[in-house]
Amino acid sequence: MTGTKISAERVTKLSDRELEDLCAAAADAVKDGGGFGWLKPPPRHVMEGFWRGVLMVPERMLFVGRLDGTIAGSAMLQKPPRNNEAQAHSCWLTTSFVAPWARGHGMANLITATVEAAAREAGYLTLNLDVRETQTLAIELYRHRGYVHWGTNPRYARVGGAFVAGLYFYKVLSGEGA
Repeated sequence: MTGTKISAERVTKLSDRELEDLCAAAADAVKDGGGFGWLKPPPRHVMEGFWRGVLMVPERMLFVGRLDGTIAGSAMLQKPPRNNEAQAHSCWLTTSFVAPWARGHGMANLITATVEAAAREAGYLTLNLDVRETQTLAIELYRHRGYVHWGTNPRYARVGGAFVAGLYFYKVLSGEGA
């Protein structure tokens, strides 16, 4: 589409309209099977509480993707607990999604690149993530961006009464192996 503008940024607060957009986009992603733990969208007040809570946790950084100014996706950078000195070099990319109606514009790639840049800027050497094996486009994106698949959990999630495997990835951001 000509003229379509995508962007990605860290947010530390959300206006009522932005919160509404984020909840709607997340609900659409969950309905499409691309949730981040939810199998069906929770009631709106639960989802609003989730996103508000994310913004209050110092170890979480929320990033949003916008399509023509409307929030259409997100991801979080999860810092390690402060008492975990042994893994203080690594963080996690979590809660990543793009609403179905906003796919095909490169937003997932841009959000991921933005999270990676923030992790590097914060001094992290490694970025970890996990994803259901059914998220084939996400897996393709992560592999294309240089993430290394290091393990599979055959009982990662339970969807429709059946187990779905989860794949674990990491990417060296800087330092040895970068």
